[in-house]
This record gives sequence, structure tokens and C-alpha cells, in this order.
Amino acid sequence: MAEEHGCRAPEGHRLCANNCGFFGSPATQNFCSKCYRDISMKLEQENSAKSAVENSLFPAAVVEPSSDATVSVPEKSEDVRTSEVAAKAGTSGVVKSNKCMACRKRVGLMGFTCRCGITFCGTHRYPEQHGCTFDFKAAGREVIAKENPVIKAEKLAKI
Repeated sequence: MAEEHGCRAPEGHRLCANNCGFFGSPATQNFCSKCYRDISMKLEQENSAKSAVENSLFPAAVVEPSSDATVSVPEKSEDVRTSEVAAKAGTSGVVKSNKCMACRKRVGLMGFTCRCGITFCGTHRYPEQHGCTFDFKAAGREVIAKENPVIKAEKLAKI
């Protein structure tokens, strides 16, 4: 594209290897930042697709990415099932709900997470409204105990 318009790169600069018209750098393999990002995303997707195919072909085997091709087989089948479910979910098993647990209303970004660990809407965010099971008194006592340790002074010797 740059050749068509008669553009020439100044001394020390190189045009993108994709001929998009922007300048590339040796750090990005002579690609411009946009082309480099696109190519790296494409390679990352290909690698994740390959690993997904390998996992589906050999679900019981775990392949460790190292120079030596080693395969370790877990002893318990429950561990394999749990790891497969966690891998499919993309998290370690904790999924944040985007609905209020009291009225099932969608809360989106404005959801309030209570100390009991459940997400609520603006109406049910207060502990009195949703019947919270969290013990606020015990938590307060623990905080006060940590912040105010008991200090005993040494007894004075009588003169």
C-alpha cells in the first residue's frame, strides 16, 4: 500500500511487514502495533484451540508445557472432573451472580455484595431486608480485639 502512494520510510525507520502504511519496529518483528496485536491474538487463539483439542482427546492426561514431553495421570477421577469444569468455566469455581438473590432482579454493575457473600439490588442490600446470616456483632468484637490488645503494666515494687 505504501509503494502505491509513493511513500518512503525515513532513514532508520521501516514500514510495517504487512504493508499497511505504518511504521514497524524490530521489537514487534517489523510490524506496526496494530498488525502485531492482530497477529499475536491470532497465534494465541490457535494455541488455545490446540490445547482444547488435546484436552478433549486425552481428558485424563495432563500435559505440562516444558521441553521434555512428560505426561502425568491423576489418581482420582473426581479431581479430573473438577478441573475440567473449572477449565470450562474459566474461573476457579466462584461465579458472581448478576441478579438479586431476594427478588431475582438483574443488578448489572450496581449490584451490592453483602458481607454474607451474596449479591443484592439496591432495595435488598441492607441486612434487615434480606435476612442476612452474617454475625455482625462477632465480627465487630473480633475487630475491636485485634485493634485494642490487652496491655498489662508491670506491678510497682513497694518502697
